[in-house]
Amino acid sequence: MEIIGLIIAGIIIGLLGKFVAPGTRDNTPLWLTLLCGIGGVLLGYWVSGLLGVENTAGIDWLRWIISIILAAVLVVAASTLTGRNDRAVR
Repeated sequence: MEIIGLIIAGIIIGLLGKFVAPGTRDNTPLWLTLLCGIGGVLLGYWVSGLLGVENTAGIDWLRWIISIILAAVLVVAASTLTGRNDRAVR
């Protein structure tokens, strides 16, 4: 059940990360956005654990914000590395 939750969270966080990522000409495919979202969730959980915010009462808003920021960074990096935006390194 955790795998399904991770995939669903990865889709949501990946799309949120794509939404907050800078640039309007980004056409990263959905599967890559999903992978960036899953990576953002996993890294967000890890970073929040390092910061000591993993065991809070209620919804861990800080952990989700960290995950969205990391997913946005991963989406921008994937878009740049795959050459799918105008800012790609040539």
